[in-house]
Amino acid sequence: MSNAIKVTKSTFENEVLTQAQLTIVKFGAEWCGPCKKLDPIIDEIVKDNGDVKVCYVDIDHDGELAAEYGILSVPSTLFFKQGKVMSSIIGLVPKAKLQTAIDQYK
Repeated sequence: MSNAIKVTKSTFENEVLTQAQLTIVKFGAEWCGPCKKLDPIIDEIVKDNGDVKVCYVDIDHDGELAAEYGILSVPSTLFFKQGKVMSSIIGLVPKAKLQTAIDQYK
């Protein structure tokens, strides 16, 4: 996925849960068309919000991690801050909806 940091079960804690900054985690899969369409939108978000970290979890390789966070469909985007899920958005959504969530928790 784009400029996101690919995380796995073994790197999730360090890359996401221990971060003080807002961290967006997109759960997706290689075969998921809407996931691929969301990539450029998230890239724009990163450019507009330099202090936001973005990570990606491939549910086909880390299904256990997806299950742990209740991911039932992709793309699912979770917003973490200081190790806690602050919000989640399911599906392909416009940039404005993602930006609203970022503005709320940044």
